[in-house]
Amino acid sequence: MLLAIAIAVGLAHRPTPGQRASDLSGLLQTVNADIESCAGGLNDSLIAQRAIDTGASHDTATAVSIATTGSANCSPANNELIDDLEGYQVPESLDAYRLQSAITGLINWAAPGAEAVQQDIASSISARGTPAEAADLAAQQRAVQRLDQQRTAIDKTLNAAIRSLSPHAAAPVLPG
Repeated sequence: MLLAIAIAVGLAHRPTPGQRASDLSGLLQTVNADIESCAGGLNDSLIAQRAIDTGASHDTATAVSIATTGSANCSPANNELIDDLEGYQVPESLDAYRLQSAITGLINWAAPGAEAVQQDIASSISARGTPAEAADLAAQQRAVQRLDQQRTAIDKTLNAAIRSLSPHAAAPVLPG
């Protein structure tokens, strides 16, 4: 009897498109806020590396520090916001969009993905002018390719929901 009532209540309450759009907006605000410190750190690390590579800066110690700090900020153990993503539950109204896979993808993009890229940046800058530099740069290139693949999968899932419910919304900006 209770099961029949629960099913009837579930069938009777179908979220409206406006409710789904609102739930998607809340999801995007949460994931953007939670991933931003990691994504921003990766962006800063890439900028610092480019500055060293182009000769615009010779401050390798600062560039290594930026990448090391950025890497730590992508670890759930060091960043409460990334840790929060691990427990995030997509609103039930959005189940049809399978957005939990995008949340899992964001977590994996951060750790170990963006974390590894920044470790490789720190290593390659530290190894400048040595034989180890080439191996570190190759490892970074492979790690960036994995990030790009993860970002593509995340964007595909999130953008399908965005197109359907809230065309002016935006998925998180994930550098790579």
